[in-house]
Amino acid sequence: MDHKLVPYIIALIFIVVLIFLLIIRGILAQKMEKGKIYIGNGQTIGRRDEQDDYFSTAETAHGTMAVLADGISGLANGRMASTIAVTTFIEEFKKLGSLNQLQDFLKKAALASNHMIVENLNGSNGGTTLVTAIIDNDGYLHWGAVGDSVITIFRNGEFLAINQKHIFESVLTERYIAGEISQLEVQENPLKKRLINYLGYEGFKNLDTGNNPIQLHKGDKVCLFSDGIYDALTEVEMEKILSQQAPPYDLAQNIIKAVEQKRLKNQDNATILILEKIW
Repeated sequence: MDHKLVPYIIALIFIVVLIFLLIIRGILAQKMEKGKIYIGNGQTIGRRDEQDDYFSTAETAHGTMAVLADGISGLANGRMASTIAVTTFIEEFKKLGSLNQLQDFLKKAALASNHMIVENLNGSNGGTTLVTAIIDNDGYLHWGAVGDSVITIFRNGEFLAINQKHIFESVLTERYIAGEISQLEVQENPLKKRLINYLGYEGFKNLDTGNNPIQLHKGDKVCLFSDGIYDALTEVEMEKILSQQAPPYDLAQNIIKAVEQKRLKNQDNATILILEKIW
């Protein structure tokens, strides 16, 4: 054999193998079960010393649940708070007898986890944000949120906002709308990102929930983000990635890669969960 041909033969073999793997991947994608919820997740510690984000998912006869909590105090307290919150929501969801009890379940799980976190903090500072999404068997989205983590639906190349952030900026915005302060005062306030409601706060107010479930459409992706995601990437950057034709897990991993490639000096813990129903 002519040794000059060896590199070309190796390259040809590589291309054939790659094409074969892509075909197999396509076949597997086509075999995804209709009616099933597929979940993707991704996480990076960023430039922090500890991972304070915590997440989990669960599937019952009523539907599929995803929960994401972002511990806000750093060190052990942040991790403790987020772990207690997520674990409480998951355990209570598994006990849920009927979807008619869903609103009560969300409120009670929030109060229970808040109480447990406050007890464990024992006077120390700490707490966590939390967002949760439940997709029932009929393809409706139910949700709950407290703090500044985000739930959104990615539909037709755009984000549909679901929850509002519990940060001081929302209070400032209300004052701006009332004519009490200027828009510049809102933008330049150094405390505008400060949380005003979260789990582990003795003055915890309530968990926001949707009054009515949201009917999902074919192709919708329900996304849960901690602030380490949306503070690092623009909506345009996220939309470009989520528009790719790929399973939720691959999309979540691509989002995390994009965050890490930014190499931001103060990159926070970043976590993403993506839920997609196959129709």
